[in-house]
Amino acid sequence: MALQSINPFNGSIIKTYQPDSPEVVNNKIDETHQAWLNWKGTSFNQRAEYLKNIARVLRNQKEDMAKLMALEMGKPLNAGISEIEKCAGCCEFYAEHAESFLRNELIETEASKSYVTFQPLGIILAIMPWNFPFWQLFRFLAPALMAGNCGVLKHASNVSGCALAIEEIIKEAGLPQFVFQTLLVGSETVNAIIENPLIKAVTLTGSTDAGKKVAQKAASLLKKTVLELGGSDPYIILADADLKNTTKTCVESRLINNGQSCIAAKRFIVVKEIAEQFTQLFKEYMTNKLLGDPLDDKTDIGPQARTDLRDDLHQQVLKSIELGAKCILGGKIPEGKNAFYPATVLINVKKGMPAYDEELFGPVASIIIAEDSEDAIRIANDSTFGLGAAIFSGDINLAEEIAATKLEAGSCFVNESVKSDVRLPFGGIKQSGYGRELGLYGIKEFVNIKTVYIK
Repeated sequence: MALQSINPFNGSIIKTYQPDSPEVVNNKIDETHQAWLNWKGTSFNQRAEYLKNIARVLRNQKEDMAKLMALEMGKPLNAGISEIEKCAGCCEFYAEHAESFLRNELIETEASKSYVTFQPLGIILAIMPWNFPFWQLFRFLAPALMAGNCGVLKHASNVSGCALAIEEIIKEAGLPQFVFQTLLVGSETVNAIIENPLIKAVTLTGSTDAGKKVAQKAASLLKKTVLELGGSDPYIILADADLKNTTKTCVESRLINNGQSCIAAKRFIVVKEIAEQFTQLFKEYMTNKLLGDPLDDKTDIGPQARTDLRDDLHQQVLKSIELGAKCILGGKIPEGKNAFYPATVLINVKKGMPAYDEELFGPVASIIIAEDSEDAIRIANDSTFGLGAAIFSGDINLAEEIAATKLEAGSCFVNESVKSDVRLPFGGIKQSGYGRELGLYGIKEFVNIKTVYIK
């Protein structure tokens, strides 16, 4: 089946791609394996120079790549430029730090010498989503390459243009041929790719259901996986929070990437004594966000990536309203062939509603009222997800204690929106996946942690 990129702003077909045949896929994997046999022997200094070259190419092409993202999945231009800058910074970070992160660790034993060394595994299959077409890939690829691995990419079908652009960027940066390749394939081919004996591990960012399927297949072959899956991040707002700044931060986080981010704020859990004030401010700030053309610099919210995803989101909203939630802003699909969904605010949200239990992947906010801080913590943890969480309070010590010891999530932020930072490990627990990307821990996910013992 052909792969299509469709502009979500106007519904026009950007380009149709013929998928790689199974023979082509296997040939590409063979080529990448041959490239790896040489790449694994390169020095950290050599790899670092290549990564710095990638960063330069990314920055030189950031406007073009931002436009490509806007056309393929609706990301506003300024957000796209920021995404490319973040990718470049990730490459530079690992170019600088990979050698120290993977330095041999001496361990005192009865041996004359014993230590741990970190060796590359081979080809890592990256299965990536459309919402951050460049960042999701580079936050895996930069540490993988610096560790001595190679990669092949199965990207989301609607961003095939971005997938091919990434391959061209790697080539332009001068890396050895076939160290990284894009596989133009649909989801139905993933199992066969994982079965290829030259694929040594798999990393996936995507839905919980997709993660379960990939994990099951990889586990049957004893291949390691790192999974960054869905999230329904809770933001707790306590009574002593700086209400205006907190609300602005909450709105900005809910609308990251048109609301289509795993770590965007989803559930706003506010203590009852300030719930009315928070809700009024939240609605006001959401009302002022401009829905429009992602190529227009004034646009705050572009279209959803696809109409089917927009329609699924709308059904979650309607079901929540049917079960008793109240929509105080948005909640109606605009006319036209586009994939727009307006900034939407739901109140009276309770357990059993999609707005409480599920991930709403779009610009829809769920406001949930808590009796007090302990009740807010209970509600925050009352979720199958555990990717990120945030707490807002004037009492920094209390907020830090809650973030560090009481919230069930891979990342917990105080008085700030949840975000990924190349210096810090990133990932989730529960149905949000396992393993870590970024930082020191991210580069050690796809290496052989090998003990060497010398008598």
